[in-house]
Amino acid sequence: MATTDQVHTDPADFRMHVVAESIRLFSEQGYEATPVEEVAAAAGVSRRTLFRQFRSKEDLIFADHESLLDQVSRHLDAERGPGVDPWWAVCEAAELVFAHFATMRDLAVRRYRVVAQVPALRDRELVTTYRYQRVFEDYLRERVPQVPRVRIVAFAAAVTGAHNYLLRSMVRGDQDATGGVLHQELSALHRVVGEFVGDGPRVPTEVAVVSFPAGTSPDEVADAVRDRLTRH
Repeated sequence: MATTDQVHTDPADFRMHVVAESIRLFSEQGYEATPVEEVAAAAGVSRRTLFRQFRSKEDLIFADHESLLDQVSRHLDAERGPGVDPWWAVCEAAELVFAHFATMRDLAVRRYRVVAQVPALRDRELVTTYRYQRVFEDYLRERVPQVPRVRIVAFAAAVTGAHNYLLRSMVRGDQDATGGVLHQELSALHRVVGEFVGDGPRVPTEVAVVSFPAGTSPDEVADAVRDRLTRH
């Protein structure tokens, strides 16, 4: 393919184009066996232009994550007004990332297969994963500074872990790994966050069980239950 050296007007579109072409070539020919020149030719740009946009060969296969991280940051920046639940804003950001890969599932599957064969790419993937978690942590530290940092880190890690587990399951062919399931799991994390961080609605931790002798009148039962519920 002849190079035109005309980069897409939208940087995100260009990155996605490069990711798709690089993963296609790496999956067909092998990561080590595919020179950067071939990726550049497939993308329709020169080798020089490609390296102006990407620092290394590894960057080619993960380039769309830069755009996704920007989207996540913009989403969280928009969730700073009064009445915004910062914990749920983080959950929504994770759903945004999952939706991107679910929409491009075939590409995600091919990348997974390429990455699984190259130790350096697996290490790079771990670093990329942590970058999402760090964005979540930084946002929460600013929005809920009264919460101990260890609990913020734990929540951000739980959200990231649930997302990554279901994403890996999806690319491995698990039909039950869907955005709906992710939403349910994140909702479960969110429901307990008040108890976890000492902020917001509490989950009841005490259950009262009462019993009465046969023949107890309804009024007596009501009085006893009312007394138990209002006791401090």
